Amino acid sequence: MSLEDKPKEACGVFGMYSRALAGELAQQTYFGLYALQHRGQESAGIAISDGERTTAMREMGLVSQVFDEAKLAALEDGHISLGHVRYSTTGSASWENAQPEFHGRGEINVAVAHNGNLVGSAALRDELASEGFEFHSTSDTSLIAACVVAFLERGYPVEESVGSAMGRLKGAYSVAMICRDALVAFRDPQGFRPLCIGEVEGGYAVSSETCGLDIIGARFLREVEPGEVVVIDDGGLRSHRAQQPRPALCVFEYVYFARPDSRFGGQEVADSREKMGERLAEEAPADADVVIPVPDSGIMAAIGYSRRSGIPYAEGLIKNRYVGRTFIQPTDGMRQLGLRLKLNPLPSVIDGKRVVVVDDSIVRGNTSRKLVRMLFEAGAKEVHFRVSSPPVIGPCYYGIDMDTEDQLAAARYSVEEIRRMIGATSLAYLSVDGMVAATGRPKGRLCRACFDGEYPVEGAAEKFALERR
Repeated sequence: MSLEDKPKEACGVFGMYSRALAGELAQQTYFGLYALQHRGQESAGIAISDGERTTAMREMGLVSQVFDEAKLAALEDGHISLGHVRYSTTGSASWENAQPEFHGRGEINVAVAHNGNLVGSAALRDELASEGFEFHSTSDTSLIAACVVAFLERGYPVEESVGSAMGRLKGAYSVAMICRDALVAFRDPQGFRPLCIGEVEGGYAVSSETCGLDIIGARFLREVEPGEVVVIDDGGLRSHRAQQPRPALCVFEYVYFARPDSRFGGQEVADSREKMGERLAEEAPADADVVIPVPDSGIMAAIGYSRRSGIPYAEGLIKNRYVGRTFIQPTDGMRQLGLRLKLNPLPSVIDGKRVVVVDDSIVRGNTSRKLVRMLFEAGAKEVHFRVSSPPVIGPCYYGIDMDTEDQLAAARYSVEEIRRMIGATSLAYLSVDGMVAATGRPKGRLCRACFDGEYPVEGAAEKFALERR
């Protein structure tokens, strides 16, 4: 579970096409979503199709809360599956906005799972409403579906319908879709959010991350390219370039969002995070006795920092890995102890020591302040806070729930002011160039907008824009 001060991802998508595995796809998709649970914890859903009829189940909650063996068995047998885990970045957290989402008109129907945020969604919805479309959710996913349906109604082939629909969409969208007797996957021209393809017995799988393929034993083939439409049916896999690619994968995938065992461009995320820690040690050394991570996302960077600095690494903060979402509200007197529900310090590691604590990011600063206080209370002589990413200075419009500058400490305060605010002995961040170098990708092929203000797509996405229409 993420700490309360962390940015939240949009969603995870998963899909399969295999006649050889018909009857097993609900279970396989469950495991795929289980591996992607870190990308969204508000709702989960699975749809199964035999090419003519699609059966779905979606509810609020974690994958393990929504599904059990009986519910999975109740899903109709079919050879196409679609799965989704959600964190709301456009539209509220409600059952109506849970996915996979269905949309259609007349004889044309599609089921959609989407990761990302559209820009200009309110204007697009007005356009589609003027064309006679009705909407029963307040997420931008329904707009993607309607755009595709509009072209399917005109008799276009699936890949041409999706490609033409993409011409009306602006912003971030990595999508898996059940459309007629096919599984379709496509990404926006920038490829803001990840999406990859794997091979399974008798067919293929698509997943937001490679960890979703790994868990079902799929053989990784490649990533869905930015601007590409992939159609999987009984004829196999075919590709259609719908938009000219302008790659800009979100660099926060490397910093925080993706699982460490996932791979982008052939490089493990864990390796990139260790390199970020190494570069952080070079850019911001500290005279200290021990390096400790903020678990879990700070672990790899702390290992890298320790290796490059020569300061011993230790786990000085123990995470309660069995804390899930709770509906029990703490009393006012208990609220300040909330961080201890998730993390507890080890005085034997910390007491009397000069401590370097490594975290992946500081967004608002609330949790960092509590963490520093906790370390001093555990006996730390000094607390040197090191962040393995640059200061977050701008909002994200492409699928991170971080949409206003007043949420961002670094947009309002200097590094020294943040240091005083959180109470650390010293505070330092990794540079933008150091972060980019650790990914192994060219700077121009990454979206770094929240760190340097260079937005690849103009316009803003507003979380509740469609609820106010």
